[in-house]
Amino acid sequence: MALLQHLCSAPLTRAIRSRSLTFSSRAMSTTLTPTRVGHVDSHVLLGMSEQELQQLALDLAGAFAEMKISRLNEAESQSFRGKQLHHLIYKRKVKEIQDFSQLPQAFRNELQEGGWRVGRSSIHQSVTAADGTVKLLIKLADNRLIETVGIPVEDNKGSFRLTACVSSQVGCPLRCSFCATGKGGYSRNLQRHEIVEQVLAIEEVFKQRVTNVVFMGMGEPMLNLKSVIEAHRCLNKDVQIGQRMITISTVGVPNTIKKLASYKLQSTLAISLHAPNQKLRETIVPSAKSYPLDAIMKDCKDYFLETSRRVSFEYTLLAGVNDAAEHAKELAELIHEWGPGYHVNLIPFNPIEGSEYRRPYKKAVQAFVAALESCKVTVSVRQTRGLDASAACGQLRNEFQKNPLQPDSNNPQAQLDVAAIAC
Repeated sequence: MALLQHLCSAPLTRAIRSRSLTFSSRAMSTTLTPTRVGHVDSHVLLGMSEQELQQLALDLAGAFAEMKISRLNEAESQSFRGKQLHHLIYKRKVKEIQDFSQLPQAFRNELQEGGWRVGRSSIHQSVTAADGTVKLLIKLADNRLIETVGIPVEDNKGSFRLTACVSSQVGCPLRCSFCATGKGGYSRNLQRHEIVEQVLAIEEVFKQRVTNVVFMGMGEPMLNLKSVIEAHRCLNKDVQIGQRMITISTVGVPNTIKKLASYKLQSTLAISLHAPNQKLRETIVPSAKSYPLDAIMKDCKDYFLETSRRVSFEYTLLAGVNDAAEHAKELAELIHEWGPGYHVNLIPFNPIEGSEYRRPYKKAVQAFVAALESCKVTVSVRQTRGLDASAACGQLRNEFQKNPLQPDSNNPQAQLDVAAIAC
């Protein structure tokens, strides 16, 4: 058998490569027009649907049939091998092809010789806070570092919830003034498997299923919408996390909220607002200069009408900057002006080293909440987690990466896209 594998591996690998490349382009044809990514690896199993894995198995079976090595029925091979691959990747969470022990050795060898890999990365660093929050630093195939956070919550009734806060880019180009990620620079977009693997890593650490996913880690999801949508599909269909348990957060990128609405997802859209007026918002979020507040609010209203899903406004409270009762009343007026379907989520600032901003006192937070509620605005305050684990976005990565990232030199289009937004 070993000799047979050796004699046939070269021509068979060529056949598989040819078929798999055709398959990859066919599978991606229905997605968004991509923002180009400098680091692209199309031969990754993680992120593929069961149907795509079945097609890959069929391509492999077809290559075997062409070489007259096997007379297995192609339809049976498509169903059986594809389901096996899907189970190994998403249920058993196997990280290496050679550990696919349920598959024939010849099949595993041909996958590897065809350039395929699972697409799981190593955990470079793990930090656990006293409250159980875990922050992971993941080292990607190109040695870039990204963060993901696992947040466990058990309510008074004993119900357990595990939220994964995932990154969508290596760094972030928008440089919000209070955010540690922006201070660390920006390199590139993440691919779909690099987003999905963060959730699997959290599940591995906690030995529990992730129940909720929030795209609130490193990066601006709307600048990587193609990969975010693909990862969303995988998390929903393959990892089996309900769409209503997934939140996509954005500081606001022109024209992308309309694109997102066209998918009619049942997930939550969260807008990182942070200010009740355009002038103040520009001082906190420099990219706001390219996307006026009125334009964002109109797009949010259209999103609600298109999807029937309410929009959540994320509002980071910065002591002495945007946390006065007058700011709360101005925020309420802004929300009421644009109609129903909105919710405000207040986030007391998570201190980061070298920042000029301070965390507001609890009394100031309570006064802000009271002012919003008196204006009939639905509001909640996010519980601060992981303060002793550098849980604020970008903090842990910056401890290991001392020099700011630079945009990928192989990705000129992405640099142009970023330049059009960032100020």
